[in-house]
This record gives sequence, C-alpha cells and structure tokens, in this order.
Amino acid sequence: MRSLALGFFCLLYCNTAQPERRRPKLITAKGRNDTTIQNITVENPCKAMPLDFVFVIDSSRSIRPNDYEKVKTFIINLLQFLDIGHNATRVGLLQYGSVVQPEFSLNTYTTKAEVEEAVRNMQHLATGTMTGLAIQYTMEVALTEEQGARQMSLQIPRIAMIVTDGRPQDTVEEIAAQARQAGIQIFAIGVGRVEMNTLKAIGSEPHSEHVHLVANFSQIETLISVFKSKLCGGSDMCKVVEHQCQHICVSSPSSYRCKCRKGFTLNPDGKTCKADDTCAVVDHGCDHICVNVAEGYECRCRPGYEVTIDLKTCNKIDHCADGNHGCEQDFMNTETSCVCKCRNGYTLRSDGKTCKSKGLIVLFGPLVTLLKRF
Repeated sequence: MRSLALGFFCLLYCNTAQPERRRPKLITAKGRNDTTIQNITVENPCKAMPLDFVFVIDSSRSIRPNDYEKVKTFIINLLQFLDIGHNATRVGLLQYGSVVQPEFSLNTYTTKAEVEEAVRNMQHLATGTMTGLAIQYTMEVALTEEQGARQMSLQIPRIAMIVTDGRPQDTVEEIAAQARQAGIQIFAIGVGRVEMNTLKAIGSEPHSEHVHLVANFSQIETLISVFKSKLCGGSDMCKVVEHQCQHICVSSPSSYRCKCRKGFTLNPDGKTCKADDTCAVVDHGCDHICVNVAEGYECRCRPGYEVTIDLKTCNKIDHCADGNHGCEQDFMNTETSCVCKCRNGYTLRSDGKTCKSKGLIVLFGPLVTLLKRF
C-alpha cells in the first residue's frame, strides 16, 4: 500500500519540476498595406560593426502610397543586419519633399524594436524633391556629434543611404561632394526614372559599390542581399567606407585603420602620412642643405650664404655691400662679417677701422725709447 501511494504521489508532482519546453517562433511584422516584413533570422547573423547610419528617404508626391510602404518594408528588412544600440550601430532617419522632415536622430532610439516602430509610423509628405537640401541637412545636422554621431577619431563609419525616385529640384553635385569630403559614405539608391548620372553625382566612389538603380519599388527588395554583404562585418570595410587614407587602408572585422608606407609616420589625424626623412624621399631641389621640419622640409644655406626668394637656391652674403663698414682704406667680405684691411706699408689700428703707417714706427720708434730713459 505504501509503494502504491508513493507511485501516485510521483505521478502528480514529479513531472511538474521539469521546465516547459517551447519551440522558438519566428517573428514577423506587417506594414499598413499588409506587406509581410520578415526577420531574416532570430539572431543577428552579422558580425558586430558599429555604424552611424542615417536613412534619407524621398517622400515626394511622385511616390504612390503603396510604393511608400514598400520603402518602409525595405528599411525594416535592412535593419535586421544592423546591431542597433548606443555602443553599436546608431540609426537616424529623415525624409524629404519640398522641406526636410527629421523623423528621429542617431541618439533617439537604442533598440531595433523602437526604430522599426518609428519607421512604421512614418507619414508620407507627398510634396517636392529637394534632394540637395536633404543631403545638406544630413551633413550639417543629422550626422553630427550633437545629433548622436561619434567622434571622427573613433573611425566609426558615417553612412547616409539615400532612396529617391525622381530628378532633384535643386542641385546635388556640389553639396554631395562636400558631404563625401566631410567623411560621409553615401549610398545612392534610385527607383524608376532617376538618371544614373544623378545617382553617381550623389554616391561615393567606387560607384559599383555605392550606386544602385532598380526599375520599380517592387524590385527594391532585391537589394537586400546586396547590402547584407556591405553592412555585415565580414565585408571589406576599406571598400565600404570612404576611408580617406593617404597611403594604406587596413580592414578589421568592425572598422578600419589607416597605415603608412615604410619610411612614413601616421599624422595625428589618423589618415595622412609624413615622411620620417622627408629630404630623403622628395625632390627637394635645395642648393646647399635640406633640413627636415615638422611640416615637411626647408632649404638652408651654408655659413656666408643666404637663401633666395625661391627658398631653394643660395647667394653669397656681401656684408660690405651696404657701405657702412667704416673702413679707412680697404675692406674684405668674410663668411660672417665685413673686415677692414690696410694697404701695404700700413697696419690696422686697434679700432679695427683706421690705419697707421709702418714708416713712422721705424723712424720714431728708437727716439721714443731713448726719451723714456730720461
């Protein structure tokens, strides 16, 4: 009877001590047009690659409402390749029409879920196409430290992804060049009737990596796999970012660094290089002596010479040329000064300028000696 009771007790309570096993579920989300947005996988398949990433979205009237939803779907699918967080990738977004409308900055959200929700809540502007204005805002505001971008010295790539479907109503070439020069890596995605020349004027070099054109908004999803290799840590960062290294760019799993060739040292800006012995590696053209200085090199002359106006050749210095030597008879130019001389039969007095006759010394010398005795 005791064994029967123990068996019954075990049936009731023993299984309750085991944890419940649940199957993992794939998470899906739907946009307003019921377009399914799939998480590529439950865990981020990318290696950690911190970025300061800003989406710049054309929200002009030429984009139909259902196509606008496809752009939002594209953005959310791209987010799956980003490790979003304060110490990882920071994401900002602005859309533009006739004006620029910032949706959220780099320091607004720290989780992927928050960013996705903000993208879903975006409202179509349906106005003009001021692409140049949007690039200017991205450079001067969105990708600045005040808006959450990290210091340039940390070498965290600053990326702007521009999605547009039409010809800009303002100029883009000059402002896009300024943004690239400021260290912003620009991806230009065109949809439909955008001219390729316009996209190339916007996007970074090489254009094969940064400029993409698809026929319609239904095909924009085909770029997901393209950007996976660019945004994931397995890609060559030196090809993805506009590194501006003067000599050599070295990729790392999550960033890059600049390196100088042998005989050169990296400058404090982390990008340019200076020669350890500049005089040895440049055609300096110095007439006499080349001297290494902090800024590079400078030409100098041997004693008695001075550098000319070309800063390379040397002329002999004539210390007597100004006529202020005060010599009574002759003078001679030396390496350091103008020296007075006396003609034959004369000697230089102690003042170094006047002369006295040697003949007078011979004639009156014995007489002076005799007079001293008395």
